[in-house]
Amino acid sequence: MKTALCSISFRKSSVDEVIEMTKAAGLDGIEWGGDVHVPPGELELAREVRGKTEAAGLTIPSYGSYYRCTEDSEPFSDVLDSARELGAPVIRIWAGDKGSAEATDEDRHDVAERIRRAVLAAAESNITVALEYHGGTLTDTRDSAHKLLQEVGLPDVKLYWQPRTGGAFENDLLEADAVVPVLSHVHVFHWGPGGFQDRKPLLDGTENWKAYIDILRQAEGERYYILEFIKDDSPEQVREDAKVLKSLLN
Repeated sequence: MKTALCSISFRKSSVDEVIEMTKAAGLDGIEWGGDVHVPPGELELAREVRGKTEAAGLTIPSYGSYYRCTEDSEPFSDVLDSARELGAPVIRIWAGDKGSAEATDEDRHDVAERIRRAVLAAAESNITVALEYHGGTLTDTRDSAHKLLQEVGLPDVKLYWQPRTGGAFENDLLEADAVVPVLSHVHVFHWGPGGFQDRKPLLDGTENWKAYIDILRQAEGERYYILEFIKDDSPEQVREDAKVLKSLLN
């Protein structure tokens, strides 16, 4: 189990600044985001970011794309090309732009088909595709997420995991247990009832995260626990949260 930082946590910071705060925190790598730091299709930039990251002794566990598997999404080929240039072994994508309660059977079929195409294309470059576990998409509930994997029908597609915003701890434990066989990476944060606007130090969530990790560590293979959206957008808090995370993993 290794550690990393999501670059999207610091969208206003430069690539160099994100690298520096990751190193200062003693983390292993960076999940570079496709919205600001490494936009899809900007291949020279992706090569440059990869070079800087590796020169700093850091890894790139994944490419955090915002490919939503809809007709309006950017071409997945651009996403895949950027992931190749980054040397990212995993591409994070989103399961559509509708929650499971409002999506029709046709919506689900369309999203599943686009996921299937993405998985097959990425596999040719030995890259794994993993779905963001997120509200407002077809992974917004445990049942819907696992039903979607069945609809895609390919064993290579994986799921990221993170606690549900505003969800109950007991339900999060059940969802963590269900995701173990198909787990890619884990997004780590601790938020209060107010969600994204109520970010807390990871230290405050130690008890919860110890329970999550006890379950998730059963998953086979290597994975990264990736810090995301830090309290007060503070580099100092990254260092504190990194200490807590490494302590939990060890």
